[in-house]
Amino acid sequence: MAERQAILTGGDYALVQASLHLAPLLRMLGRIEEDLVGADLHCIEIKAPIFVTGLARSGTTMMLTLLSQAAGVATHRYRDFPFLFAPLAWNRFQDFMRPAAAEAVERPHRDRIRITRESPEAFEEPLWQAFFPVTHDPARYHVLGPDTRNSAFEACFASHLRKILWLRAGTRYLSKGNYNATRIGYLSRLFPDARFVVPIREPLAHVQSLVRQHQLFCAYAAQDARVPAYLAAAGHYEFGPQRRPINADPARIGEIERAWRSGDDYRGYARQWAQVYLHVDRLRRDERLGRLLRVVRYEDACAGGEAVSRELLEFCGLSDPDGRVRAAAAKLSAPPPESVGEHEADAVREETAAVASLYGYR
Repeated sequence: MAERQAILTGGDYALVQASLHLAPLLRMLGRIEEDLVGADLHCIEIKAPIFVTGLARSGTTMMLTLLSQAAGVATHRYRDFPFLFAPLAWNRFQDFMRPAAAEAVERPHRDRIRITRESPEAFEEPLWQAFFPVTHDPARYHVLGPDTRNSAFEACFASHLRKILWLRAGTRYLSKGNYNATRIGYLSRLFPDARFVVPIREPLAHVQSLVRQHQLFCAYAAQDARVPAYLAAAGHYEFGPQRRPINADPARIGEIERAWRSGDDYRGYARQWAQVYLHVDRLRRDERLGRLLRVVRYEDACAGGEAVSRELLEFCGLSDPDGRVRAAAAKLSAPPPESVGEHEADAVREETAAVASLYGYR
């Protein structure tokens, strides 16, 4: 029961189901609240939004939490889910109800990260899913480039960013989205002054962490059959029974899940690592995108957090007058290493060696 409560508490599942069934009504409510706020909302400038993106378990949450401490930054919070299309109304309702302040607890990943409903989190993905229905189709190529067009999404997305800035009284929007790694080209067209922070992690440790999380969330789902649907509604397909690949190479579609179907989780995740970070390497070598993108090695952040934080603040154009970013960076640390079987280690090295060398991993 304790594990089940770690994923679904109280009426969480009922709220998620309501958000799905009432999606057209919520979109209408979102347009109404936009009209009600009126000029105050439309006058908000979306200036140099910051997108933290990379594979799950690469340090994206660490980077989001770190940068969220900077002055003027506005992010999604756990409290924003699941009514993402009407964040103003949903937050107003929660404030009116005035729930008791909750003590920080370790999140279900069991990775030492403690959260409350006010903690920053990734909640863009439900918007992408609504306007790009095939965005997680395993048979599709998932990269969205600068030639992508979706006027309905673009209008809704810009409005949503303004709402988050208005809600949090911020001047700079910051988000975490693991799948945005395949959308950097598209996002850079929508926001030419955007900044993209892409964490990367040594492939063997990274893949091992992904496999561990997959096993953990499959165990959660075995205890509570609602878990996969809840995670899918939030746009989380990285691990668990609802797991789906990220296809960043049109010539290699299908190879990740083939490894997974054969029971080789390590090889499947290693193939995904190689595809995604080869795609990122091509982007950072692009003359225009290279100026907007900064790759951060997980190991460097854990070993020298304060130096990395200074570089990121400068890159993103953020300030830290109260020293909150510096204080958070000083606490960064890597988890203790775990042993890996020789067969699994060989599979990861075989699949990732060429790409890993591009980032200085040997």
